[in-house]
Amino acid sequence: MEARAQGSARPRSQHGQRAGAVVDQEEFILGDPTFICRWRLAKGQVPLLNRHLRALRTRRVNGAFVTTELVAWVKQHLEWTLEKGSEAHPDGVLLFFVDGAGKAALAVGPYQPLPVTTLSRLARRGLQAVEEALQTGVAPETLCIVRDGVLRCGIDEGCHASGSLTLMTDLASTLGMSWSRESGLAEALVNRPSSVDFDEAFLVSDEHGVVRASDAAGPVSLRFFEGYARLLEMQGSHRRR
Repeated sequence: MEARAQGSARPRSQHGQRAGAVVDQEEFILGDPTFICRWRLAKGQVPLLNRHLRALRTRRVNGAFVTTELVAWVKQHLEWTLEKGSEAHPDGVLLFFVDGAGKAALAVGPYQPLPVTTLSRLARRGLQAVEEALQTGVAPETLCIVRDGVLRCGIDEGCHASGSLTLMTDLASTLGMSWSRESGLAEALVNRPSSVDFDEAFLVSDEHGVVRASDAAGPVSLRFFEGYARLLEMQGSHRRR
């Protein structure tokens, strides 16, 4: 994704030092990221911001949870970043970058939908996210299936749900559906697809929202997709008022 950083800063270290600078696109991309969060925008705002921030608090950098100072820095710089960056991409993506030294940057870039949404492609994305969660504690994308009326989320025990996944599990409860974790789901669908029994499948992503598998869609995933779409639309309505 092409993006230009709107600002960066080093969160206060254990020694109490602090630094800040504006970084250009090359510096932003060529850093050594521990993780990059990609949060979807709607009308220049982040609809799931509070959920994303709660998930951020459970992420790890070099084995340690992110500091409260880092979360506070995001809150402090978010409005300015959105004001400057979302003019060109109001329905784009907010990127939050953290490297191994604890330096952080915020940027806004265009949203690019996934070109291929077959179950095999979504399963591979889910597996990559699981591997990321082993290092950072949170998977930015989660492969989900529906089986026997139950939402089964491919998130391992010990890993924390992303902001978008908490929205889906809350929506499931609103719809009267139970949900559960299913460790190894994405890996099984990548390597042993015939071993997994399901009725429909979809990906839950902080960047892409609800992505229904083009070859495994169904009515339940449609309701989740429509619920997410309404959330983006409501953000726009709120802004207009």
